[in-house]
Amino acid sequence: MYTDEMRRAFRSLDCPKGFSLEVIDNDSFITLKAKEKVFMSLETVDLKRQAVEYMIRVKKALEDNGAIVLLVREGGKEL
Repeated sequence: MYTDEMRRAFRSLDCPKGFSLEVIDNDSFITLKAKEKVFMSLETVDLKRQAVEYMIRVKKALEDNGAIVLLVREGGKEL
């Protein structure tokens, strides 16, 4: 499912410093996983805003290349 075109689209986007997304190919859809601990450790509100905008741009870029995209987070308070 994760094609070369999708890979190029993903890599063409600038990621905010100190942040990253994991791309997981699930055959019929793609999961983008963000680590909550990394997101929350971004130093400024502006960096957090940039990270959210980046996640949205990546999701859209993959969808524009034919993917079904699920955006998830890893971490958080366990119940």
